[in-house]
Amino acid sequence: MSEGAGVLEAGADEDAVAVLIVEDERTIAENLYDFLEAAGYRCDYAATLGEAAARCRDGKYAVLLVDRNLPDGDGAHWVRMLREQGDYTPVLLLTARDGLDDKLDGFAAGADDYLVKPYALQEVAARLQVLQRRAVAPVPAVREYRGLRLDPAARAASLDGQPLNLSPKAWRLLATLAAQPGRVYARRELEIAIWGEAQASSDNLRSVLLGVRKALAAHPGWQVENVHGLGYKLALG
Repeated sequence: MSEGAGVLEAGADEDAVAVLIVEDERTIAENLYDFLEAAGYRCDYAATLGEAAARCRDGKYAVLLVDRNLPDGDGAHWVRMLREQGDYTPVLLLTARDGLDDKLDGFAAGADDYLVKPYALQEVAARLQVLQRRAVAPVPAVREYRGLRLDPAARAASLDGQPLNLSPKAWRLLATLAAQPGRVYARRELEIAIWGEAQASSDNLRSVLLGVRKALAAHPGWQVENVHGLGYKLALG
C-alpha cells in the first residue's frame, strides 16, 4: 500500500471488485491492502470514520471492511448510520472484541459478517467472496411516516405531498432523525451521520438543524426538539 493510498487508481481494472478498508492500524491495513490487491481486488483505505464517509460519498464499493475501534468512533455505530440512511453495502466488521455481546451488537448494527483479530488473510478473502455471492443490492426503500416521505435514492423529501427544500446535509440529518421518530439522538451520532465524524464546534450541527427546522416550519406540529443535555429528536406536537 503506497503512501496516500485511498483513491481508486485511474487505469485500474474496472471489472475488479472495489473494497474499502477502514482500519487505523497501518500495519494491519497494509497487510489487508496488499493481500487483497494481489488477489485481484481494487482497494481504498481510510484510517478514520470521517475519511470512510468521504470515500463512500465519492465512490461505490462492493464491500466495506470496517474496524470497530477507530480514532473518531465505533465502526459499528457508523454501519448503523449507513443502514438508517438506506446504504446496504455489505460490511465485514474486523475487531479484537471477541465477546458474544460484541458480536451481537455488530450484527444488530447492520454488519453482514464479523471476524475477530487475529485472523488469517485467506479467511478474510473467503468471507469477502461469500458476501459478494450473497449480496443483493436492494433499491433503497422509500420511507413514509405520517405524511413525511423520504426517498434515499433521489435524496428527496416531502411532507403531505409538498417538497421540502433541504441541503444534502439537512437531508441526511432529517433522514437519520426520521429513521426512529421520537428517539433522542446524541449530538455526536448526528454529526457522524452528516459529516462522518464528530465536529469540533457545535455550531456546525446547529446550522444544519436550522435548515431542517426552516423546511418544517410551514407544517405545524412537526419539529426537531432539543432534549436538554441529551440531544435531539423528531417529534409531532
